[in-house]
Amino acid sequence: MKLSVVGAGNVGSQVALFGALKHIDEIILIDILGDMAKGKALDIQESMPIVDSHSTIIGGSDYGLTKGSDIVVITAGIARKPGMTRDNLINTNSNIMKSIIPEVCSESPNSIIIIVSNPLDAMVHLAYNLSKFPKNRVLGMAGVLDSARFRSFIAQELNVHPKLVKAMVLGGHGDSMVPVMSLCKVNDEPITKLLSMEKINQIIERVKSGGAEVVKLLKTGSAFFAPGASVIEMVESILHDQKKVMPCATMLEGEYGIGGVFAGVPVELGKNGVEKIIEIPLSDEELTAFKTSADHVKELTKNLNL
Repeated sequence: MKLSVVGAGNVGSQVALFGALKHIDEIILIDILGDMAKGKALDIQESMPIVDSHSTIIGGSDYGLTKGSDIVVITAGIARKPGMTRDNLINTNSNIMKSIIPEVCSESPNSIIIIVSNPLDAMVHLAYNLSKFPKNRVLGMAGVLDSARFRSFIAQELNVHPKLVKAMVLGGHGDSMVPVMSLCKVNDEPITKLLSMEKINQIIERVKSGGAEVVKLLKTGSAFFAPGASVIEMVESILHDQKKVMPCATMLEGEYGIGGVFAGVPVELGKNGVEKIIEIPLSDEELTAFKTSADHVKELTKNLNL
């Protein structure tokens, strides 16, 4: 199993670390700052005896190191600063994406690409167009992270183990994301029986601004621990053909009445990437919010001339 991570910043290095903790055989960390990638790879490698992992981690700037990767995760790009939205990053990060995708396709033409760079849904669409890979092999990490934040906040509010909380967030990775209330349960009890609507709405708003909350506190960067863990949950399901169902940004072609756009929906992840799109029942209000979210992503991608 070979995983390559493009971008050795905070998110990329956490993806490499979490991947090593999951015993992925070979992990390549690529960055324009080659020595930084080498240093972080070496640091992670030196921890392997302690965590009892056999993973090999190599860093550098040469894409030749990534040759034959099963999965390529792209985290490269500038991070948000306080007061910025993810959409504000589109011009700079789209240029970075345009420099990366041809290298990835040349070295690993059969790989599955997972995009983490923001604005997420637009960057996935750009990577899809540039790579010309089939749609099942280009996807974005967002829904796993947003759903984890939703579950975390509910678990904290009710003082329960996060594993008891089921929740899912759909739509674009931004202020228009859609937490699905009908799927939110704690120990199989609907959340509406456990919390007031006022408290639920407060949690939903916190989920939508979860990334901004971290950015505001850090002041010099954005979230990286939870995003790194979210990516590896997706990677593990693909590499081990686990066929887990989780929300990911994928190309919609009529599902949920939406087409021609990447947006977060539940998908089955296996060895071929997105193996099935799951259409779950949504309330009229949820479906309207989802379509609004998809329309926002469409409008954003117009700036990329896709």
